[in-house]
Amino acid sequence: MTVRTERHTQAMAPAGRAVLEVSGLTVEYAGGGVPVRACSDISFTLRRGEILGVAGESGSGKSTLITALTRLQRPPAVTTAGRILFHGRDGGPPVDLVTLDSGQLRRYRWTALSIVLQSAMDALNPVMRIGAQFADVLRARDRSMGKRAAWTRAAELLAMVGISADRSRDYPHQLSGGMRQRAAIALALACRPELVVMDEPTTAVDVVMQRQILAQVLNLRRELGFAVIFVTHDLSLLLELADRIAIMYAGRVVEVGEAAALYHSPKHPYTQGLRDSFPPLHAPLRTLHGIPGTPPDLRRPPDGCPFHPRCARRTEGCDRRLPALLPVGPRPGHEAACLLNETGTATGNHSGETEGGSR
Repeated sequence: MTVRTERHTQAMAPAGRAVLEVSGLTVEYAGGGVPVRACSDISFTLRRGEILGVAGESGSGKSTLITALTRLQRPPAVTTAGRILFHGRDGGPPVDLVTLDSGQLRRYRWTALSIVLQSAMDALNPVMRIGAQFADVLRARDRSMGKRAAWTRAAELLAMVGISADRSRDYPHQLSGGMRQRAAIALALACRPELVVMDEPTTAVDVVMQRQILAQVLNLRRELGFAVIFVTHDLSLLLELADRIAIMYAGRVVEVGEAAALYHSPKHPYTQGLRDSFPPLHAPLRTLHGIPGTPPDLRRPPDGCPFHPRCARRTEGCDRRLPALLPVGPRPGHEAACLLNETGTATGNHSGETEGGSR
């Protein structure tokens, strides 16, 4: 896989002003006993036309984060702190999504903020034709739109993602997995939202279809100008797709920065472990090294840095001090939460890394 391919560079939309500002977001599961903190003090800014990737192992808090951002979380999940400021394209004052009730949120869903869920077969209604599901969304947002016009628009949206217009009469089970996933993406874009959240949208499809879907996401982003939060466990995928990447571990962002910076010079040992766990395509053969151990139990998180029990580079104080997310390296916006950076012993490149960024 190649970081920042020519195709990617051409497809990138220039990042504009902020569309989403998240500060101090904390989410807890308030079941019986002591609440479990699944996301802790998450902060980032997403700009228009930008793709922000979110990566991490299962249990790192990725899904909890996106359900909090889209206000789709259900009890016992509760947002206990922080703000999610949404800046509309009209240029008016930002709106804190955390404070909105269900009626107020309805104004923003589909038209401002939409989501592509991981399993399109679960997201699409199995007893409704694809076109009817599109028509329901379109007519709910535009009361003046007639049924025929809505079906016509549904066919146009399917064609936009490479699905023949006549398939709008099909039921979800009549489409392949890749077609269902592309239909879910088209549905999320039906009302021209400003922000699309994608929760591992290519997990259930083969690598060829995955490549086609990602190429379409890039092309549509360039044409329509929406921003994307793309969540996955596959860091190699984000190195190709995302403008910036946030690495999550144990409910915290442990590193964030431009994709190229995280590939060439990761500043957190966990990021380096993720990077080195997938093989290069154009490089001498080398032994891959996984990350030993398992993520911590968030009911009983370890003291200090949550990664220190698995870290081969842990040092004095890692088991006592929780490192802050601080600027690192020469590139602006590159931040990491690791005591090695505070002491000046930054995480270096792997000896088997290839030159020029090819994987």
